[in-house]
Amino acid sequence: MTDTLPDRLAIDPKSPFHNAALLERGIGIRFNGVEKTNVEEYCVSEGWVRVAVGRALDRRGNPMTLKIKGLVEPYMRDVGAEFGGEG
Repeated sequence: MTDTLPDRLAIDPKSPFHNAALLERGIGIRFNGVEKTNVEEYCVSEGWVRVAVGRALDRRGNPMTLKIKGLVEPYMRDVGAEFGGEG
């Protein structure tokens, strides 16, 4: 698997933009220079992220989301790089 990230990615398994294998590897999102941890979906080319709003749920039990426009920078998180395997 390559380290190139898709233009659009969603956490929801029902979405056509969901990629479970890529999400398991760990994706980070920088939005307007600030790291966001509550991103439900992003689109780099259109410049938006969809973030969860509090703990509110819609009528189907999904989190309520808000679409915010700005600069989106997805990146791969390095899980093993923190400790380096040396001890």
